[in-house]
Amino acid sequence: MEHFSELAKNRRSHRKFTQEKLGEEEIQTLLDAALMAPTSKGLHSYSFCVVENPELLALLSQCKAMGSQFVAESVCAIVVMAEPEISDVWIEDASTAAMSVLYQAEDLGLGACWVQVRERKDAEGRDSEGIVREILSLPDEKRIVCLIALGHKGMERKGQNMERIETLKQEKVIRL
Repeated sequence: MEHFSELAKNRRSHRKFTQEKLGEEEIQTLLDAALMAPTSKGLHSYSFCVVENPELLALLSQCKAMGSQFVAESVCAIVVMAEPEISDVWIEDASTAAMSVLYQAEDLGLGACWVQVRERKDAEGRDSEGIVREILSLPDEKRIVCLIALGHKGMERKGQNMERIETLKQEKVIRL
């Protein structure tokens, strides 16, 4: 992308992917973007787990009652975690890193979608964070904020509806 404003206009959540694997350079570029995300006091409370194993992706797709099933069709997921012991704003740190991955994915022409994990339950009422932690054998001190499903886009989506954005400016923005 030439300008961030174009990137922001074009970035949309993608839940349909081809089965083409991501290249190592693509994964490294996504991780670089995550690791360069700003953090409170430069503490870098976030960390990441890259999942490319199809069996694990299928298991992760069941971590929530709704809104995670498409993870099974992705070729990669990045689990975004953070440690509350490092920073009291660990959620914000991890969320900023996750957004950096989402924008970087769009810049690379990849599809991506945030899957909320923190404070969610599966179909049986079990804690989604605990399910993900168990599937991936992640340590307890790592709190899981979300996972990002990634892959080559299985369909194209139109960019943002700029008429809607103009309406939102009127409804959601206070200027003093």
